[in-house]
Amino acid sequence: MKPYVSLLRVRFLNGIQYRASFFWGLANQFFFAVMLVFIYGAFYAGAENSGGFSYRDLVTYVWLMQAFIPLIWLFDWDNELLDMITKGGIGYELCRPVSVYKLWYVKLLSRRLAECALCFAPTLIIGFLMPRPYNLSLPQSPAAFLFFVAALALGAILLVSISMMIYISIFKTMHSGGSILLLGMVGGFFAGAVIPIPLMPEWLQNVCDFLPFKWTTDFPLRVYSGSVGINDAAFGILVQILWIIVLMLIGSLIMKRVTRLSCVQGG
Repeated sequence: MKPYVSLLRVRFLNGIQYRASFFWGLANQFFFAVMLVFIYGAFYAGAENSGGFSYRDLVTYVWLMQAFIPLIWLFDWDNELLDMITKGGIGYELCRPVSVYKLWYVKLLSRRLAECALCFAPTLIIGFLMPRPYNLSLPQSPAAFLFFVAALALGAILLVSISMMIYISIFKTMHSGGSILLLGMVGGFFAGAVIPIPLMPEWLQNVCDFLPFKWTTDFPLRVYSGSVGINDAAFGILVQILWIIVLMLIGSLIMKRVTRLSCVQGG
């Protein structure tokens, strides 16, 4: 375990050194937060039914999503790992006395943590300072905030587990562009990152309930606002843990198989 903890720390410290990305990320997240808040404001002004999801809840949802987007947005990929698979660099990884699955898992997690650490606090501050009703609300309760923190952390781990399955699939396809674009769009939609799940038709909400994507984005953000009650939040955290265990077990087994049978190409 010690090598992976050390790698997580080193990669995280290396990632937060890129200060230029702070200004770009902050401007990007502020722009999209404001744009989505006003777009949904127009929607709510003419909507007869919002599925019990109030505009205040939605504004909070949007600001939280932009603040923590590196932890909850599937469409964020590590080109270094993609090149290792498609250009033969995986051969160097196989020589290391560690699990490739765990090694890549830590790399992906540290990358997302570093990106989030640079921008989440300023985005939250800006969200709180916006005028009503466009501002970020306080948590529904102290209990809701604690469940939110736990759900957000587990959601980030679950998101990396899903990402690992996609990277592993590239061992077979040897083509990353199309599959990543498609899976990123599909995953983001069913996670509630495109349209909040409470605003979807009921049958589509039921589909989202049976997929792991919802538990990375929609669930943690709605726990914060109280849209998901405490009892449901506790149940949802158990579901997150179950998905993490299942995907990690399956992913590690498949990774062992594909790396054992793979023919390394490149120079």
